[in-house]
Amino acid sequence: MPDRGGGPPTGPRIRVGRPSRRVRTLLMTLGVLAVLAMAFTMFAGFWTDWLWYRSVHYSSVFTTTLWTKIGLFFVFGLLMALAVGFNIWLAHRLRPPLSAMSMEQQNLDRYRMGIAPYKKWLLLGITALVGLIAGASASGQWRTWLMWVNGVPFGQKDPQFKLDVAFYAFDLPWYRFLLGFGFAAVVISVIAAALTHYLYGGLRVTSPGARATAAATGHLSVLIGVFVALKAVAYWLDRYGLAVKSSDFKATDSWTGLRYVDANAYLPAKTILFCIAVICALLFFATLWRRTWQLPVIGFGLMVLSAILIGGLYPALVQKFQVQPNEQAKEAPYVQKNLKATREAYGIEGTQVTEYPGVSETKDKTKLRDDVDAAASIRIMDPNVISPTFQQLQQMRNYYAFPNNLDVDRYAKDGKDQDTVIGLRELNLAGIPKKNWINNHFRYTHGYGVVAAKGTEVDSEGRPVFTESNLPSEGDLGTYEQRIYYGEKTTTYSIVGGPQKEIDYSDDTGEKTFSYKGDGGVDLSNPVNRAAYAAAFGEPQILYSGAIGEGSRILYNRTPKERLEAVAPWLTIDGDAYPAVVDGRIQWIVDAYTTTNGYPYASRTTLGDTTADSLTAANDQRAVVAQQNQVNYIRNSVKATVDAYSGDVKLYQWDTKDPVLKTWMKAFPDTVQDKDEISDELMAHLRYPQDLFKVQRELLTRYHVKDANTFLSGSEVWQVPDDPTNKSGDAVPPYYLSMKMPDQDKQAFSLTTTFTPNGRDNLSAFMAVDAEAGTDGYGKIRILKLPTSTTVDGPKQVQSQFNSEQDIAESIRLLRGGDSEVEYGNLLTVPLDGGLLYVEPVYVRGGDLKYPLLRKVLVSYGGATAFENTLDEALAKVFGEATGEGTTEPPPDEGEDTTKPPPTSTNPTVREALGDAQEAFDAGQKALEQKDLAAYAEAQKDLEEALRRAEDAQAKVDESAGGKNGDGKNGDGKTGEQAGDKAGDGKSGPSPTPTGDSGGGSDSG
Repeated sequence: MPDRGGGPPTGPRIRVGRPSRRVRTLLMTLGVLAVLAMAFTMFAGFWTDWLWYRSVHYSSVFTTTLWTKIGLFFVFGLLMALAVGFNIWLAHRLRPPLSAMSMEQQNLDRYRMGIAPYKKWLLLGITALVGLIAGASASGQWRTWLMWVNGVPFGQKDPQFKLDVAFYAFDLPWYRFLLGFGFAAVVISVIAAALTHYLYGGLRVTSPGARATAAATGHLSVLIGVFVALKAVAYWLDRYGLAVKSSDFKATDSWTGLRYVDANAYLPAKTILFCIAVICALLFFATLWRRTWQLPVIGFGLMVLSAILIGGLYPALVQKFQVQPNEQAKEAPYVQKNLKATREAYGIEGTQVTEYPGVSETKDKTKLRDDVDAAASIRIMDPNVISPTFQQLQQMRNYYAFPNNLDVDRYAKDGKDQDTVIGLRELNLAGIPKKNWINNHFRYTHGYGVVAAKGTEVDSEGRPVFTESNLPSEGDLGTYEQRIYYGEKTTTYSIVGGPQKEIDYSDDTGEKTFSYKGDGGVDLSNPVNRAAYAAAFGEPQILYSGAIGEGSRILYNRTPKERLEAVAPWLTIDGDAYPAVVDGRIQWIVDAYTTTNGYPYASRTTLGDTTADSLTAANDQRAVVAQQNQVNYIRNSVKATVDAYSGDVKLYQWDTKDPVLKTWMKAFPDTVQDKDEISDELMAHLRYPQDLFKVQRELLTRYHVKDANTFLSGSEVWQVPDDPTNKSGDAVPPYYLSMKMPDQDKQAFSLTTTFTPNGRDNLSAFMAVDAEAGTDGYGKIRILKLPTSTTVDGPKQVQSQFNSEQDIAESIRLLRGGDSEVEYGNLLTVPLDGGLLYVEPVYVRGGDLKYPLLRKVLVSYGGATAFENTLDEALAKVFGEATGEGTTEPPPDEGEDTTKPPPTSTNPTVREALGDAQEAFDAGQKALEQKDLAAYAEAQKDLEEALRRAEDAQAKVDESAGGKNGDGKNGDGKTGEQAGDKAGDGKSGPSPTPTGDSGGGSDSG
């Protein structure tokens, strides 16, 4: 009979069957296509990387890195899989025979039966999973492996264990990796074996009787014994690790190396713990015969207790009762080792520290005016301010742009080096008139030309004096390849050289087109390459676009730092790549460093923190690559170039003694060229790198002292001052400047900075390094240490002095009138006759002008301050007029009438012009008193016009007089201009200045 009981209501049944064959086929096809798509995407990434490395001729870097990673992956993945798989198999093999089953075992029996058909597959799956994880982790240690297998001795030994530094830099990191891998393998094996023993009855939790079988006891004891043995090895390696251990120490923020408590407490404790761990491991191994946990457990407990008492409590007691009561005497020998090692590791051991008075030794300042010109070529063009000026005057087209921070270089002019501010007119895609895929990647592909200006001069309007300008660029640099396909602002890919023409540049006749002829980039004529790049870049148009054809090449990874980081992943890249015209090509010059954090006793620093300043805060492109790296050894071992047209990367060995570089050169042979391959023209543009200098100056705030007691007292700690020209609160950047230190015979291209006492604003030291590559003095660091008994104004105080002087403050307020903005340039410091000369350019963005012009120059020396239109005028106010012969006319006494009648002349035209000049000068002085800058500017123009008329009239007189001698000279052999000039400037008559110091002139001959 039918069931009439309860249940769901009856009704038509819906039959759920398998999907139709067509649906199954479709699903299978989609699955296969998905797998193929994923596989091709992975292949595309690999293939495009290989093509790129081959295009830059560094395929060996790609293959060496790839095979090293693959080798480590398979070796350590296989070791981990074998270790875990063997212990699971052994635990299963040692399972006890089935007996009367408890409730616990009955519950487990269901799981045993469930996995019985899949035991082999489960074993393979578990071992494969742990092997993949371990292999992936090990492949990330390719740098550690290559440094260990290729390590080169340093030739220096640590003071404690007398081992070569290479042991700590190259060997110890690899041993620690092996130890960590061993711990991981043992721990996973113990867990896997214990679970297997539990599943098959070798271990019991709730069942009556023994908790573990003899076989399980022996198996697990051996594994734990291996773990304890590895711990013994760890204790032994920890002894050496003390030499590179970082710790807090009140004398320094980051201390590395052994201190008194390390050498006298931790070191013997580690040795004792090593011995106890060895004994404990043997006790665990003995369970194979004794089959009891009693002795191993006692031994393990003893080891743990010893680690607490000997490794923790005893060192704390030594620190408390031996070190703290007499810390300076106890720590001094170890501090001395840290001082020596840190100075060696950062290349500052040769720093020359000289006492410097900070106050001028010459009472009569007028004698110093000529010395200023010999002391420095004062750069009033700040490369970090005038980029908008370059942009406004030399951009030419919206699709060009200059970097936010220009660079300082030097170029020879008439046999004399000239400090030059330089920038490239790079491609700016944000400024192209119409954005689409063709325009973005095919037509607008490159920048064009170098723009350079004198660093020490401006024109009458405060604009740069360009030595290379216009489009195409022309000037002092001669003929060179001006197209810029690789640059700091070029961050997208371009496809060049094919059917689609590129916009080269535009002039009055219209757009000029160009087709790339270089060998840079990757060839896209191969359909496989096109498909790979379409997948890698997620841009399907690359596959089928008609704009790509025979000769098409794709350019990417186009910034200099990107390219260098890719071809030399073992280098740390400086934050500032700078351009130079070398051998007819624009070359990006990039400094690169070799580093390690395994130099014994040398204190560590974090690169990102140490190299940060007000420029890196405002511009990420200026930040060092690998900012989080902690290092305690650094060398500028490589100078690199990137061709702006072809993208070719060349690495040159710069530090020929650096063992870290030698190690990497063994690992990657034929990637770094010899130093001798650097051409003379390239050498002329190489310089001391900023990031290395910033690391060294940070270390020298503490490590300029050589005496341990002084170091411990902290009385000589300095700090890098904040940038006084802005309110960012970041450190002042170092400045390149051609200058002469007191012990130098002539000016040298230098990198300079200042120091202030910790927590104070007065000056404590001035630091400069000879930055002129290829010279004997290159890299020599000089520090002028000011006396602690006197106070010398530091940068912040000088800036405050500028801002607080009533006349200067009022002038700046007037300059800010309307919608004008005042910007302070770099505050340069120059040692001069025992004192320090400060010079700061002041720029104004006035009215409709969107770019800064140099309007004023601030000068301070020995308490005297000037704020004038030009550097010469400001120096003249502080020191007096230059004579060109080492003497100057003394400035007038206070209260003396400085209004002098113009010099007389027999020529009426000259006399009339000089009279007009005097009237214009008087008008200017009156305007200044009334704070009327507009009237003052008008008076200055009248003054210049009158002086020009006087000079032209006098020139005619001189020409007439010179004709009588037949050679344009007066009877005494001097030209009329030489005879009539004032202070050697070739101008006759009065030379009034806005300050009221009018110079007297001589009558024309």
